[in-house]
Amino acid sequence: MKNTKVLIVDDSAVVRQVLSAGLAEHTGIEVIGAAADPLFAMDKMQRNWPDVIVLDVGVPPQGGHALREKLIGRSPPPGVFWDTQTGAGAAPPREAR
Repeated sequence: MKNTKVLIVDDSAVVRQVLSAGLAEHTGIEVIGAAADPLFAMDKMQRNWPDVIVLDVGVPPQGGHALREKLIGRSPPPGVFWDTQTGAGAAPPREAR
């Protein structure tokens, strides 16, 4: 069975490390990289296209939704979006198109 290739995009090194370690424990998931911002993510994606992107919507400089918008029309992989700045009871991040 083919592993699901995952790319993690978050400006926090701790979050990238925790997510990478947690996902690596699961059979069938291969973390192919982690990036601190959308520009580094695009560079990594040109070398190894992920099946899924795990993405903080607040990642600087442009935000995670800007990366998703750049990928539209390029067979964008599905994304798991979250916002580390969202407090309890806040509305969820807007849905990606």
